[in-house]
Amino acid sequence: MNVSYKWLNDYIDVSDLTAKEIAEQMTRGGIEIDVIESRNKGVSGVVVGYVVSKEKHPDADKLNVCQVDVGTGENLQIVCGARNVDAGQKVPVATVGAKLPGDLNIKRAKLRGVESQGMICSAKELGINEKLLPKEQQEGILVLPADTPIGQPIGKTLAIDDEVLELDLTPNRSDCLSMLGAAYEVAALTGREVKLPSTAIMDSPEVASDYIKVSIEAKDLCSHYTARYIRGVTIAPSPLWLANRLMAAGIRPINNVVDVTNYVMLEYGQPLHAFDASKVAGGRIVVRLAQEGETLTTLDDQERKLEPQMLVIADSEKAIALAGVMGGANSEVTADTTDIILESARFDGSTVRRTSRQLGLRSESSARFEKEVDPGRVIPALDRAASLLEQISGGHVAEGFVEAVASTIEPAVVQVTLNKINTYLGTTLSKLEVEAIFTRLGFQGDIDAHGTFTITVPTRRGDITRDVDLIEEVARLYGYDNIPTTPIEGSTTPGALTKPQAIRRELRKRLTDSGLNEVISYSFTGPERTALFPALTGDARPIRLAMPMSEERSVLRTSLLAQLLDMTVYNRNRKNDNIAVFELGSVYHTEEETLTRLPHEKHRFGLLLTGNAVSASWNQKAVAYDFYHAKGIVETIMQTLGVSGRVRYEAAAPEGFHPGRTAAVTLHTEAGAITLGYVGQLHPQLQQQLDLSDTYAAELELAPLYEYANDAIVYQTLPRYPAMERDIAVVVDSAIEAGRLLETARETAAGLLESIRVFDVYTGEKLGAGKKSVALSLVYRHAERTLTDEEVTELHGAVVTAIEQTFGAELRK
Repeated sequence: MNVSYKWLNDYIDVSDLTAKEIAEQMTRGGIEIDVIESRNKGVSGVVVGYVVSKEKHPDADKLNVCQVDVGTGENLQIVCGARNVDAGQKVPVATVGAKLPGDLNIKRAKLRGVESQGMICSAKELGINEKLLPKEQQEGILVLPADTPIGQPIGKTLAIDDEVLELDLTPNRSDCLSMLGAAYEVAALTGREVKLPSTAIMDSPEVASDYIKVSIEAKDLCSHYTARYIRGVTIAPSPLWLANRLMAAGIRPINNVVDVTNYVMLEYGQPLHAFDASKVAGGRIVVRLAQEGETLTTLDDQERKLEPQMLVIADSEKAIALAGVMGGANSEVTADTTDIILESARFDGSTVRRTSRQLGLRSESSARFEKEVDPGRVIPALDRAASLLEQISGGHVAEGFVEAVASTIEPAVVQVTLNKINTYLGTTLSKLEVEAIFTRLGFQGDIDAHGTFTITVPTRRGDITRDVDLIEEVARLYGYDNIPTTPIEGSTTPGALTKPQAIRRELRKRLTDSGLNEVISYSFTGPERTALFPALTGDARPIRLAMPMSEERSVLRTSLLAQLLDMTVYNRNRKNDNIAVFELGSVYHTEEETLTRLPHEKHRFGLLLTGNAVSASWNQKAVAYDFYHAKGIVETIMQTLGVSGRVRYEAAAPEGFHPGRTAAVTLHTEAGAITLGYVGQLHPQLQQQLDLSDTYAAELELAPLYEYANDAIVYQTLPRYPAMERDIAVVVDSAIEAGRLLETARETAAGLLESIRVFDVYTGEKLGAGKKSVALSLVYRHAERTLTDEEVTELHGAVVTAIEQTFGAELRK
């Protein structure tokens, strides 16, 4: 909302305050002023002149030599090239020494040998936005009304000696979408009186109800509709004072009738509309919903297809306006209009908003209706517009108005106690101080013996409905700077991460430090993606979204791997072949076919590797990712969480994974084994379907790890005695897992076996079909003394014997 400082003075005397001081007070009172813009862009020394005569320039066909009277008693000779300059015009004249926007200084000059003593100016040269001028004044020099006083400074004539305050209003302060609303606000802040504009109308022997009838069919969407009938209007340009005020507000003048409706809308905040009465069939106006297939060409010459939920103004034959948004071209006021019907109404804000958005049609009118106009100004605004039209268009206003009322809105009555006001604000305000604030706001009310205020809130302040709203008004009028500061007291508790949060943060750090990239994927996926890895989803059913963005994002994900695969395919299609990523996220499971309660949200860890772990260079070959890279990352996680001793890896063949290169990851607890998930290669068919090379993945349930994770650090003294190392290679069936060999060795050697590892696995024809050779390295150490060779040989022999007897192994020579 743009508020002209000079226009504001019509309603409240602020002549002793500058625009900057008003802006400061309004901002401190809760209405922020974004900009204070001067309408004068650097004009001085420009006055109104009268073109006494015009003659052709002797040496230039496109130039004219004009004699101009500027009220000094001596005519000025000015050379002008504007096509529309003519004798008898009143025009803005920049005299010698004048300044114009753009640091242009006017000096005496000779144009083709003829002296010029100034310049006749166009609107653009005066710094006026041409888009705000009537179309006939957008080219050439600016021609002023014939009654403009000669010699008057142009700043006063065009009201550019003014400043405009741009109000940044919050949605609840629609009362300030008007000059009167701004005046009431300034009055409350400064303790001054508001003077309302005149709505006087001359008596008429004619009665409005003889010419027009009004009815409301959509009673829930229009609560009040009123209209006046005005005969004998003369359509003409608006007076300069009216046009200036509209331009200051950013509205282009059109003609006196349309300009009055816009002027009153800015003045009262109540949108109005004028219909050509001769184009309203039957003199009947009906507020109804649009009919199926109905169309309306609006004032912007666009044909709009209406929908049945749109509210329209119609006559007995057709729709003639979109209620609260824009009028129709079929009832437009034109140069031939003589009689008009003036409308003022209160439409439902949500209906206007919906219509405006559906048609992509925003207007000053719709913006105000959307925020709900003051129901108490429907008739005063109508009377004000009728009064102005009577003055400036020569129209005769018929006696009275016609109206239809579907419902009425009474002023809100709100109670608040003095004690509550002071408790909320931390103040010690007295009853008289609070009463004075409510009086300045224009709120009527009284206070009882118990200190309870009963306040009747004017309908213009529809944002005040509760006691806390009144307290806010007291606070901002009293002054936020005057409210005492109260130190915050109380015990404080230092923040901390929960155990699951700390675990996820630590995992992210370890994995990113290891060279993996974290990804965050959609929680939504397609139905077919939820069926890729049934071992990870169990009996979970897809959970459909009520309003999905697309079919590919129509259900909540039940595993992380499906999303990681989508991301991998996307990257591979863009030549990013080496991918090592992980995700810590949630999946959503439910066993219900129709949801009756919230689904289970499970935290998971997902991993995907494809391409090369090490790229080829001049001194080494490329190393592709394999199963052991994926398993090694899982082992790193388990070691980080302190549960590596509880975790086992067992061969498995879940659907979607390679049947020979996949392991189930189980956590062994006192209550039994828990399957955390799987690590392995994707099934070759799935890889081929997605056009991927060998791809390795893992997905693990995190909830059991949260429970059994152990962050205790166990320290051991450095060994004081030497270790002894022995190696063995045994031939076993290829189906026997190396891990089982390691477990048997640990059980046999008990506390003297410090470590054991597999350092070679060999298969070949020499061993025979279905056989493999597993080479183990064992390290023995005693914590209190040096082991003898005989002790180690005996213990090592026992380990070999146990492996031979348990697995039918043969010691490889």
